[in-house]
Amino acid sequence: MLTGHCLCGDIKFEYDGPLGPISLCHCSQCRRASGSAFAASAPVQTVRFRYLAGEELVREYESRPGKFRGFCPRCGSQLYSRVDAIPGILRLRVGAINEPLGKGPASHDYVASGSDWFAITDNIPRFDKTRRTNDPH
Repeated sequence: MLTGHCLCGDIKFEYDGPLGPISLCHCSQCRRASGSAFAASAPVQTVRFRYLAGEELVREYESRPGKFRGFCPRCGSQLYSRVDAIPGILRLRVGAINEPLGKGPASHDYVASGSDWFAITDNIPRFDKTRRTNDPH
């Protein structure tokens, strides 16, 4: 069981399932939304995800047609992204999870549109777009 919450703690959740591969997305939208060089997320099944508090507070921003980014309106913490084309899956922001994950990132995605001020210095696989199949990014 994984638990997590936003920065202010108004929104709390739990996830009872396997955490998919962690990806570090360097696309311009993820960089802008996170305010950093990349966003770290992993796919989770919506049927195994539930809110413990604050579900009614969650707001979504449609960053492009059919793609939504969920966040806390009080503290601004990103919680997930989802796309209409892949129902049943959230890309949970792993920084919101409380427990140690026991694994590191599996890939750097969309490095072709990454920032010029951050150098990737690890040996994690890099993809100009993404390694995920059926990704409507």
